Amino acid sequence: MSELAVQRYFSHSEAHLFVPAWVANAPNESWLSIETENYLVSLAQSRDEVREVQQLRYQIFSEEYGAIFLGPEKGLDQDQFDGYCDHIIVRERQSARVVGTYRILLPEQARRAGGYYSQQEFFLTRLQRQLGDLVELGRSCVHPDHRSGAVIMLLWKAIAQYMHRHRCQYLIGCASVSMRDGGVQAASLWDRICSKMPIDPTLEAYPKNRLPLDQIVRDSTMAEPPLLRAYLTLGAVICSEPSWDPDFNTADFLILLNLSKINPRYARHFGLIEAVATP
Repeated sequence: MSELAVQRYFSHSEAHLFVPAWVANAPNESWLSIETENYLVSLAQSRDEVREVQQLRYQIFSEEYGAIFLGPEKGLDQDQFDGYCDHIIVRERQSARVVGTYRILLPEQARRAGGYYSQQEFFLTRLQRQLGDLVELGRSCVHPDHRSGAVIMLLWKAIAQYMHRHRCQYLIGCASVSMRDGGVQAASLWDRICSKMPIDPTLEAYPKNRLPLDQIVRDSTMAEPPLLRAYLTLGAVICSEPSWDPDFNTADFLILLNLSKINPRYARHFGLIEAVATP
């Protein structure tokens, strides 16, 4: 969806409601600013910055997952949810390149968009009934040259500040596992997750495109991908068996993270304790 199309979507009666920073070109959203010796973190403030994000996503998802993109512009990962989301960007100081990103969809924006991205893959009825408003994280990626841990730490620090500012508690999102091995890693991880943390039936979701787990061999030595490992380390729970996304060639695990129950040890590491504890 173009910036102009999104701007036209919001009627005059909705003018007081939330609009993503890059759509509004809103200087008042510059509150999110984190600086280190090597990186700058902010919300995307313009269409051009969102295109930089989409270029990075295209590069990572096509090269590492073999994702298929059918969007109107070659070399960009675009979908109908981008226009409703804020986009956190981590920019390398030296090169000025965007090297990390997350997008965030607030519940009111999800309602305007017709639902969450996750609802394309999962039935979320129980989650929404039990927890109410949910904030969705998505399209996480970090450039291969910047995966030492510093960038993901900065992204999570920004997420914490964003959640605190908007007074939100629950995060959902999809953690993807490549299907290039035929699903061996995803099925093996599902077995391990089930043995360690059974799904809470009151929060259970259901995949719309179920992975045929009974037809896939297992390998108990398989390790979790970094993103899924980070979620579980923070204290996230898995809410469903994996759903198969043929366009991205991934098996997606639906995760739920309650900010009030983050593992304190790692909350401090990601700068989350202060944000959660501040009244």
